[in-house]
Amino acid sequence: MNATVFYDLDHTLIDCDSDYEWGRFMVDSKEVDAETYAIENQKFYDDYMNNSLDPRAYLRFVLEPLGKIDSDRLQSLRKKFLEERIRPAIRSRAEQLIAEHRTRGMRQIVITSTNAFIAEPIVEVLGIPTLIAPYPEIQDGWYTGELLDGPCFAQDKPKRIIAWAEQEGIDLGETWGYSDSFNDRPLLEFVDHAIAVDPDPRLHEHALSQGWEIISLTD
Repeated sequence: MNATVFYDLDHTLIDCDSDYEWGRFMVDSKEVDAETYAIENQKFYDDYMNNSLDPRAYLRFVLEPLGKIDSDRLQSLRKKFLEERIRPAIRSRAEQLIAEHRTRGMRQIVITSTNAFIAEPIVEVLGIPTLIAPYPEIQDGWYTGELLDGPCFAQDKPKRIIAWAEQEGIDLGETWGYSDSFNDRPLLEFVDHAIAVDPDPRLHEHALSQGWEIISLTD
């Protein structure tokens, strides 16, 4: 079956914002200054919820501490983060949906604004083979705090999909898109079948006006 499914990650397949949770985890692990980092982390999260996020500034904020921690320590932290914060947040109904699409032979891709350092192990646990996300730059085994590519946010997502398909030589065929956020309206307008998943109020209203399917994956 020549068909492709695109999933947003946070609050769609998992019941949290993994970027925000990573920030809280870094504070709790005492890897960053608790007071100043927590305030900035919350500010960026509020900007996201208010549809006013500067994705480049946020990615720099998230990536900057990685360059101060050696690789072994980072891998240990990420493993602990996955077990303690992410696995409990994976929605069982999302796993069922992924399994259904897999059974139907549909190509499945997570496309997220969350950087790949955080997103990659989550996508692996979900059993989805392809991730489109911002990738951090690494030099001599250390994260530089910069990106190898641009953000993957809002209107960037359709552009990233087109570029990825051209690079891989893939015909996407019929397409489906799943997201919770009004920020992903460009993604949902890009696909043939738009599905709003436990949508925020603005996306819920827009989905109703467009006749899009609305579903819940909340356990």
